[in-house]
Amino acid sequence: MQKLDQLRGPGRAKRHNARTIAALTGNPGCSRRAVLDAAGVDKVKLAERIGFPGSFGQSRFALSRGNAFEAMLKADGCALLRSVLGAGSLDYQDLGADSDDTLGDRHDRTVKMLAGARAALIDHPLLTLGVAGQTVFLEPDLIAFANQGRLQVVEIKSFAIVDGQADSAKVSAAAVQAAVYVLALRGLLERLGQDPALVSHEVVLVCPENFSLNPVAVTLDVRKQLATLRRQLSRLASVTALIDSLPDGVTFDLALGPEELTAALGHVEPRYAPECLSTCELSVFCRDEASGSTAVLGRTVREALGGIESVGEVLALADGSREPTEEQAEAAALLRAAARLRSETLP
Repeated sequence: MQKLDQLRGPGRAKRHNARTIAALTGNPGCSRRAVLDAAGVDKVKLAERIGFPGSFGQSRFALSRGNAFEAMLKADGCALLRSVLGAGSLDYQDLGADSDDTLGDRHDRTVKMLAGARAALIDHPLLTLGVAGQTVFLEPDLIAFANQGRLQVVEIKSFAIVDGQADSAKVSAAAVQAAVYVLALRGLLERLGQDPALVSHEVVLVCPENFSLNPVAVTLDVRKQLATLRRQLSRLASVTALIDSLPDGVTFDLALGPEELTAALGHVEPRYAPECLSTCELSVFCRDEASGSTAVLGRTVREALGGIESVGEVLALADGSREPTEEQAEAAALLRAAARLRSETLP
């Protein structure tokens, strides 16, 4: 813990939420992200400090649409949502109705509600999850309900399902976020001495249908996302060896200058990929740092090239000006074939 405090500096540790926990699955091989997240470093402020701010968060239009859609579903004691879920006979409990309570109070009410095992729609439950030694409070805009003796997570999203299809990236992100809640709910039941398997691995996603605000519910199986989350959380918990290998005095204290912070980041190996731009606050810096490397071309290209790290080396192998090593022979043959086809095809 002392080493983590040193890495972070005197600032308060950045708290995770469901979105940041879900983002951990985006690039599991990145040591830089693992260290910064374990230490609770504010990556948004760090990126701004070193001169590479990113653009994150939903647009105001998307937030407004999402809030309106959720309010419509939950109006009149969740009448419309009950209809969509086929849960008209269940009680409705809004655990976030008291605006004066603390996070601890609402979490206690959530525990009591779930311990009672009474079938009900549960609005605004407050869950906890351990992340790198921190207890993270999760404040989901979801509903968990007891259905035929099982708890099921319901995730409300404002992106549309058109003709039975939705944006695959958005559905994937929603599935990972819902899996965070499933993991937290299972942990809570385990602490209550109940069977964690009572929390279903099938979550319900409620979205607008076609180009209206009429809701439709679909079911997602999040077992794959759960397995990935467990591996990532376990990796964060065991990041001690990686942190201990850093030179003494390395810190990401935001009071330092940009050059000192950039030098500190250089001690932790990144694993940049274009997908990082939508999930990591430091991605713009890492992209600039990776300029000229095969990493900027994406994981598929990087893996197909068999570990050839620089674009310059790729081009040299393709035109035959560089002899490949034994490990590079297969990739070099593919590159030369591709270069020959390109020269024959293009004038």
